[in-house]
Amino acid sequence: MADFDYRTLDELIHSRIRLAVVSILSAVEFADFRFLREKTGATDGNLGAHIGKLENAGYVSAEKLFVERKPVTRYRLTPEGKAAFQAYVIRLGEMVRLEDAS
Repeated sequence: MADFDYRTLDELIHSRIRLAVVSILSAVEFADFRFLREKTGATDGNLGAHIGKLENAGYVSAEKLFVERKPVTRYRLTPEGKAAFQAYVIRLGEMVRLEDAS
């Protein structure tokens, strides 16, 4: 049990909404804001703030474009974001296995 240290989890990803966003983006090439809002159930402002934190950390990149004359922002995980999410999943798995072994 000595290796069980929750502080080793990436605090940025560990938030429920940010974890949901990163999980979704890990499974797709990109996703637009509307899709992420629908999947997370977050409000526009809350989702925007969480995505902003992921962007500032370099985990997510944004691309703004127009689709049928309407502005659309789509997001994707950066290589750094993919690596951080993979490390998060691995560490969480290690922690769960340590807990199961007790």
